[in-house]
Amino acid sequence: MTKPQEPKNPSDGDKPAGEGIRRPDGPTALIDTDYVIGQDNISTRAMGLDLDLHGKVFTISALVILVFVFLTLALQNQVEPIFNGVRDWLTGNLTWVFLSGANIFVLVCLGLIFSPLGRVRIGGPGAKPDYTYFGWFAMLFAAGMGIGLVFYGVAEPMTHFGTSLAGTTTGPDGVRTDWAPLNGAAGDEAGAMSLGMAATIFHWGLHPWAAYSLVGLALAIFAYNKGLPLTIRSVFYPILGERVWGWPGHCIDILAVFSTLFGLATSLGLGASQASAGLHYLFGIPNTNVTMTLLIVAITIVALVSVLSGLDKGVQRLSMINMVMAFLLLGFIIVVGPTMMIATDFFTNIGSYLHYLPALSMPFGREDANFSQGWTAFYWAWWISWSPFVGMFIARVSRGRTVREFLLSVLLVPTLVSVLWMTAFGETAIHQQIASGFQGVQDAALELKLFAMLGQMPLATITSVLGIILVIVFFVTSSDSGSLVIDSITAGGKVDAPTTQRVFWCLIEGAIAIALLLGGGLGALQAAAVSTGLPFTIVLLVGCYALVKGLMSEPRPSKKAKA
Repeated sequence: MTKPQEPKNPSDGDKPAGEGIRRPDGPTALIDTDYVIGQDNISTRAMGLDLDLHGKVFTISALVILVFVFLTLALQNQVEPIFNGVRDWLTGNLTWVFLSGANIFVLVCLGLIFSPLGRVRIGGPGAKPDYTYFGWFAMLFAAGMGIGLVFYGVAEPMTHFGTSLAGTTTGPDGVRTDWAPLNGAAGDEAGAMSLGMAATIFHWGLHPWAAYSLVGLALAIFAYNKGLPLTIRSVFYPILGERVWGWPGHCIDILAVFSTLFGLATSLGLGASQASAGLHYLFGIPNTNVTMTLLIVAITIVALVSVLSGLDKGVQRLSMINMVMAFLLLGFIIVVGPTMMIATDFFTNIGSYLHYLPALSMPFGREDANFSQGWTAFYWAWWISWSPFVGMFIARVSRGRTVREFLLSVLLVPTLVSVLWMTAFGETAIHQQIASGFQGVQDAALELKLFAMLGQMPLATITSVLGIILVIVFFVTSSDSGSLVIDSITAGGKVDAPTTQRVFWCLIEGAIAIALLLGGGLGALQAAAVSTGLPFTIVLLVGCYALVKGLMSEPRPSKKAKA
């Protein structure tokens, strides 16, 4: 299947091989296949627009999505109970699949880090990184969890603290009716804070980033080391062989498109609802579906401008702006909030996370059904549905990193940032309740908890506006990055397809977010993420085997060589 060999033109190591995929720098186990990137594509010019797309993958994906959007908008009242029913059934019956899968992803990542396979370099032994660490980390952070951190940064720690403090309750049938994680910490403020922060970090730590890491690493290895198209199907070549270019591969890529689109729509819908709620809270602008729809339309237009600017000028620039604004807001909270509490509890919360990790990640025998199904199962499905998008984006920007460097960075850096973010925002809100008895954050809706917390601090209007801008820019970055990834999948793995196609997918992302918000609100958004996350969990589990098999065929430097 594979054989170590030099690039066909070693002197042209930086030039494209195929369509935008650079040749490996040094000997790699190139896969010997007659398939040429884009050979099944339709290349034409229609109505003055250049098109270069995979006929089957693009056509089926686009038609199904357009029909979904039309039916959801046309039958808004009828689809809401369907969305809620799908979400409840999947999380109620298949939570163990999500939890088991996420645990396996973490174990595979740890195994690769500590194995000799960690010395393999993405792009070949002589490959150099395309981006500085700062630029790389900025894009990782912005693409992976931007809107979610802003939306849930106050909401989730405060919610888990409150439910833990209230303790457990049971119904007449003996089944627990509370939402506390594990067994709660009834009446114990310190215990409730410890458990609440551990549960929050669990949802934003190693498990989601393990899923992102594996997809990103697999795509990078099979594209930059083995010369295959930058699409999800390429990962499965060790299993399917040449059949990966036929219908089995088409189905994998189509599923990846659906997963990416609905995972993005969930985040975009949450971002729009929070921005709308913030505008109403600050300026009295009506918090209605009309406002959220107008926000999505306006931000999608901004995203189009970024799309037209390209990866280096568009996504990287916006990612760095995101990072600067995010850390400005984070720094303000640390300085103005309970600084010493945040500084000391950063380490305490990591300890709490590790202490509760085995119990929180247990797939079976859980009594905290509301928490494990309503929170964890939804989160894992959401992260996994995002993994094709984030993974492919990470792959695009990670050439030149070793497997060990890649996994350690993608796992640990965003996790530590998430711990600091959740500690600062969450414990500031909890401190307001414990120290001064302020109940406003606890009583506020999820999308308003951030603004309720900021309202009790100096410069409340300025920081709240900054929070709204941060949500909007994260929104733009996610939409821009998502359209880049989906376009690559539906263009047969080409990374330099006509910009027209990225514009199309950028518009589709906004349309899906609008359709889901109007057709069922938060429940519809959650149902979309869970529905696409489930099948892709199975796909990713199989992909773990293919990744390890692919890495084992790659040449590795000796232990004395720099990895």
